[in-house]
Amino acid sequence: MGKINGGVLHPGSEPDNPVEPVAPAEPVDPETMDARLADRLARLRAARGWSLEELAQRTGISRSTLSRLERAEISPTAALLNRLCAAHGRTMSRLLAEVESEPPQMIRADGQTVWHDAASGFERRSVSPPHPGLRGEVVEGLLRPGADISYDGPPVPGLEQHIWVLAGELEVTVDGDAHRVGAGDCLRFRLWGPSRFRCPGPAPARYALLIVLP
Repeated sequence: MGKINGGVLHPGSEPDNPVEPVAPAEPVDPETMDARLADRLARLRAARGWSLEELAQRTGISRSTLSRLERAEISPTAALLNRLCAAHGRTMSRLLAEVESEPPQMIRADGQTVWHDAASGFERRSVSPPHPGLRGEVVEGLLRPGADISYDGPPVPGLEQHIWVLAGELEVTVDGDAHRVGAGDCLRFRLWGPSRFRCPGPAPARYALLIVLP
């Protein structure tokens, strides 16, 4: 049961300040999301005074690709977005939260932001209500059979992650050590170096990812 003004609301009692009903969040149109994300990435680069060439050197992403990303001509893959997050010192969820207009305390399932990386077969749902100032978050990931994603490093060194597989099987490699994580299993680690997520199949891998900033 939820809490009202720091205490439990008992049956038959009325709170001093009634809680307003939470309105369902409007689903985010993918094209709108891409445009907001492109604008935010351009603003972050401008705030640091970086040219496209300098950002390209910091991320290993070509200048032309960065330019097209900032003009919303293409959507970033998970790997590219991870590099950009690392350059700007942000987790992916924080970056996505910054393109939301009003961070709510509660968000309904049909209003949670879902981001697709069609090239790698990865789907990412931001389960936690977006808020750039909080340290913990919950993400749902879905990898189709055969999907394989590698990251050069965490966006924030020492990032704590808990991976709880809900269905299927997931192979997670952290700093060179591979772990087979089956349905119901939970893997916990702090991430300092490269990582890899692979779905060996035959079924898709669905998992909950809990992220805690150091």
